Amino acid sequence: MTTPTQSGKDRVVIFDTTLRDGEQCPGATMTHEEKLAVAELLDDMGVDIIEAGFPIASEGDFAAVREIAQRSKNAVICGLSRAAFKDIDRCAEAIKPAKRKRIHTFLSTSPVHMKYKLQKEPHEVYEMVIAQVTRARSHTDDVEWSSEDGTRTEMDFLCRCVEAAIKAGATTINIPDTVGYTTPEEYFNLFKTVRERVPNSDKAVFSTHCHNDLGMAVANSLAGVNAGARQIECTVNGIGERAGNAALEEIVMAIKTRNDVLPYTTGIDTTMLTRASKLVAAATSFPVQYNKAIVGRNAFAHESGIHQDGMLKNAQTYEIMTPESVGVKQTSLVMGKHSGRHAFIHKLEELGYQLAGNQLEDAFVRFKALADRKKQIYDEDIEALVDEEIAHAHDRIKVLSLTVIAGTMGPQTATLTLDIEGKHVTTQSTGNGPVDAIFKAIRALVPHEATLELYQVHAVTEGTDAQAEVSVRLSEQGRSYTAKGADPDTLVASAKAYLGALNKLTSKRSKTPGIEQRIHSTDVG
Repeated sequence: MTTPTQSGKDRVVIFDTTLRDGEQCPGATMTHEEKLAVAELLDDMGVDIIEAGFPIASEGDFAAVREIAQRSKNAVICGLSRAAFKDIDRCAEAIKPAKRKRIHTFLSTSPVHMKYKLQKEPHEVYEMVIAQVTRARSHTDDVEWSSEDGTRTEMDFLCRCVEAAIKAGATTINIPDTVGYTTPEEYFNLFKTVRERVPNSDKAVFSTHCHNDLGMAVANSLAGVNAGARQIECTVNGIGERAGNAALEEIVMAIKTRNDVLPYTTGIDTTMLTRASKLVAAATSFPVQYNKAIVGRNAFAHESGIHQDGMLKNAQTYEIMTPESVGVKQTSLVMGKHSGRHAFIHKLEELGYQLAGNQLEDAFVRFKALADRKKQIYDEDIEALVDEEIAHAHDRIKVLSLTVIAGTMGPQTATLTLDIEGKHVTTQSTGNGPVDAIFKAIRALVPHEATLELYQVHAVTEGTDAQAEVSVRLSEQGRSYTAKGADPDTLVASAKAYLGALNKLTSKRSKTPGIEQRIHSTDVG
């Protein structure tokens, strides 16, 4: 085994699948650059194994996994593959440059999956398990095998498959709760039974992989560890299919905070958890709920007078962990138009951000412009500003200027100038309302067939001068792309959000149809 050890049997390996299972969440697709940035931060914060993607899924996924494998410093780089030999071989090719690499191959074992999904008999599936692990082992000595829908698999058959997988060379056995069906007690008993009944179970590390359909993913994962599993598969912010996966930050802090009843260790630098959360939220345009454990905006906020009184006397009255332990620093520093660059950088660090170079300079310029338009700058204003900066740093299409004429005497008119890969293009459109006019103007400059699935506006802070944060989701050919835009002008925020989603959509094509022609045929602003 190449997985790291610390404190022997009490060391729990953290297997992060944000870039694979997390990205499968509808609308959470990341660009190539965003994947590289997330992988680098995961590596730096001490994640043991990074599941970088599903190489057979697309050329983009293959390229991302391969470059992450080339760049990795400490983590094991893992790729996912189905049982097919071409999947396994493609996965092996993608992870080949990594210093430490793993192939993770899976196969359904539950009656319902075998009958309706695979349309195969149990004996056929059993033979496939042996074949797929053997094939994967021919490429690397670090092979993980997963029994998809393991918690709904018949115990006798599960034990047979696990034994066969280990005998064929699997060094990690994952028994996932694929559909979020199990409970902590059931999951504990499952691992306990399998480890007791499989004669060669001591030759492999057992792993948990839990989904949150019933809200028990973290509890189930920890129950599995209590039953002898020593690897937990999880994602930053708990993103993933349907209701998501077990949240990395919750698992790590549960072990750290309640080490009296969870006597295990991880290699995670917990002070980087907030940074990781913000980076993933910005890259996927999936906001973190305010009351999310560990990394939510309100996780260390206190409004009740009783709570505030207790906190002033002793923070332990209402906080079971310090904000510093997860990378957050509470402060009374008020930001405004008189604040300098040093104060701005200090505030960013307190909020869990680390920007440098042009990205820092651009964020500071935008902050000063915002401060000139607002009497009071809240932390949430800065978070919205920087999240947008991170999310749209690599956008090929950006808003340069927007003028809207609206009122009771329609139709409403939008005059829009865009920067498309360095070229400025302008058009004017009318619509049934100002937002409709803006979106029609964008469609005129960047022709596309995407459908608008979501348009949502909310105020970042209180007051009539609050920034508007707009969320837009576009859908094309069965894939959804979501983005956010923030600005004190709701209409400008709307244009930014729409273009953010459109940038993600067009990044999936080698070249957006009609853009070059539109650039040369439209008035240049």
